Amino acid sequence: MVAGADVRRTSEVRRTSAPGTLNRGGSVARRKVTFVRDGYYHVYNRGANREPIFHSDENYRFLLGRIKRHASECQVTVIAYCLMPNHYHLVLRQDGERPLSGFVQAVFNSYTKALNRMYGRTGTLFEGPFQALPVTEEVHLLHLCRYVHRNPLEACLVTDLNDWPYSNYLEWTEQRNGTLVDRKFARSHFTTPEAYVTFVLEYMPPERIERVVRQLACD
Repeated sequence: MVAGADVRRTSEVRRTSAPGTLNRGGSVARRKVTFVRDGYYHVYNRGANREPIFHSDENYRFLLGRIKRHASECQVTVIAYCLMPNHYHLVLRQDGERPLSGFVQAVFNSYTKALNRMYGRTGTLFEGPFQALPVTEEVHLLHLCRYVHRNPLEACLVTDLNDWPYSNYLEWTEQRNGTLVDRKFARSHFTTPEAYVTFVLEYMPPERIERVVRQLACD
């Protein structure tokens, strides 16, 4: 079976002309984001001066707890995530009318305050406000999840993605029973965990798709 053969088209991904979407030239327009119900977004940020934003397993777990708590309160679904030593990636769906920007601010304001107290530090933790890009094409959304999950591998932090506990790759591949994932979404596009493993580890997307995904990922 060809990797990605289980990728199925659905009506879940909105196709709009919202800011940050692909233009006719294939580039990503950098304009102010409008958050809409049922919209999918890539949210990311990194530490000021590229410094670490996590210093221990406790830090990672604290942030994941905040994400879980506020996602429920704010009607936000986590599709894919990866926490890295000095940055993070979240692929989110806004399920209600309330803009998910409130969710992101609540999570990371709380995390910054907690980290400052824990380490007796002051000042900013991140290099600036979080960034968000709408993802309006289904094929780009799936490849973005792949990109996000491959982060620890590309950064040479692990040689096996199963060894990185701070992403929901293990939920997508049904090796862990975490709740920060939409399993219905995952299985609607990849009918088996093995199909997604192949898609992540072996599938090479066409150059055009790879280029667009990297724009959405801001590499």
